[in-house]
Amino acid sequence: MENGAARTAPAVIVAIDGPSGTGKSSTSKAVAGQLGLSYLDTGAQYRAITWWMVNNGIDTDDPSAIAAVAGKPDIVSGTDPANPTITVDGTDVAGPIRTQEVTAKVSAVSAVPEVRARITELQRSLASSAEHGIVVEGRDIGTTVLPDADLKVFLTASPEARAARRSGELKGADVHTTREALIKRDAADSSRKTSPLAKADDAVEVDTTELTLAQVIECVVTLVEEKRAAK
Repeated sequence: MENGAARTAPAVIVAIDGPSGTGKSSTSKAVAGQLGLSYLDTGAQYRAITWWMVNNGIDTDDPSAIAAVAGKPDIVSGTDPANPTITVDGTDVAGPIRTQEVTAKVSAVSAVPEVRARITELQRSLASSAEHGIVVEGRDIGTTVLPDADLKVFLTASPEARAARRSGELKGADVHTTREALIKRDAADSSRKTSPLAKADDAVEVDTTELTLAQVIECVVTLVEEKRAAK
């Protein structure tokens, strides 16, 4: 679709949720790029605040210590799908937030209500200021962050398929260890009291196990275009 068409189309807010390794990021970025929408990786924001906690010597096993400083870091997310950026206090953290240390601690930090309230506020303000609409990917977007999103998609895949994809992303990780880590993280994220990982009642579920990335993108683009046409 050419940009002219994107400009005249009504703004749509798209929520894409699901566990790790389902193709959320690749799909969300591609859909936003094709349709001229902004893009937000909410997981990166939780990783960024976790990175800040680790860097500042906060005990990430102590929810009250995390809660006390949740408002301190200044997190800025760029929403260009071709080049999504993230900074904390002016420092580019796109690389450092993907380390094993941050990955191991992000569920614990994300479970703290003060952290979720802070990050949710950031997410809502980015979504409301997106001129042409936005694709927001995460774990609780359709249920908690943007319950009124125009379209909600919930991506799923078998643990085996997800582990294979994720270990492909994490250099040198073996599939079995990755699968165990994914299952553990899903359990933590699905069972937390505040905004658990869950499928919204009005979300469209897409099982990506047997699909190529191109097929998943095509499916979601079609869903968005249908919503946009109906507005």
